[in-house]
Amino acid sequence: MTDPISDILIRIKNAQAVKSEQVFVPFSKAKLKIAGILKEGGFIAEVDRKNKKMKKSEAEFLLLTLKYSDGEGAIGGIKIISRPSRRMYIKAKEIKLVRSGYGMAVISTPEGIMSSREARKKNLGGELMFEIY
Repeated sequence: MTDPISDILIRIKNAQAVKSEQVFVPFSKAKLKIAGILKEGGFIAEVDRKNKKMKKSEAEFLLLTLKYSDGEGAIGGIKIISRPSRRMYIKAKEIKLVRSGYGMAVISTPEGIMSSREARKKNLGGELMFEIY
């Protein structure tokens, strides 16, 4: 796997497409932070850190509970902007609203991974990772 951030987003998108209630994602600190941001934004319902027994070892996973309303998923779309082959950086003054404020962008700043709203408040720029709406 070359891009773990894209992996978590694609797993969430695919699980929602088949109306699955939960999805397992391999654990990392960055994925935990991104899942927390998505929960704060109202795109997923629950984030749990679990240990799952494999054949001879034990691995940490994140168990994400997806959010639905009236049979429709809370996530309308995901646009991955920064990739390993093409990093996209943005200044604090260039941060725009996503879908007229109904969505949000996730930015990796010098102070950590945060939503576009929070980065704009703190006047921080950084790598524009993805947009979700």
